[in-house]
Amino acid sequence: MSRVQRSDVTEVRVPPRDVDRHGQMFIASYISEAETALSNFWRARPSVSDEPAYIATRASCSLHRGLHYDDLARFSVSVNKIGGKSVGFMVMVETGNELAAEVEILWLAVRGEEHDPAPLPEDTRDWLYKFLD
Repeated sequence: MSRVQRSDVTEVRVPPRDVDRHGQMFIASYISEAETALSNFWRARPSVSDEPAYIATRASCSLHRGLHYDDLARFSVSVNKIGGKSVGFMVMVETGNELAAEVEILWLAVRGEEHDPAPLPEDTRDWLYKFLD
C-alpha cells in the first residue's frame, strides 16, 4: 500500500510480490514504483489545452542498497533535464536515511498516431522548472 505525502513524494512498503527468492526487491519493481511516483507527480501539472502525449523513451535504475520485503521506501521525484521536446526525471529511492536507488526516466512529448516529437508546452515547462535539480 502506498500513500502520497505531496505530489513529488510517494511512500511504499515493499510487498512480497516485489522481492526475489533472496529477499531483495526486483530491479523492475524499482522502475515500476518510480513510474507510479512520477504519475502522482504528473497529476499536479497545470492544465494545458492541446497537450501532447508523453512516452517513455528510456528508464534506468542504479541500485545502492537492496530493499527487502516490508521496507518503507520513499520515492522522491525531481526534474533533471528539460529539453525542447523531452523531459528527464530522477526518482530517488530512500529507506530511513539511506539512498537505496536512483531511477532515471526520460519522456518525449509526441503528437499524432505516428508519435511525431512535439515541443513541450510553455506552461508545462514553467511548472517543471520549479522541480529542476
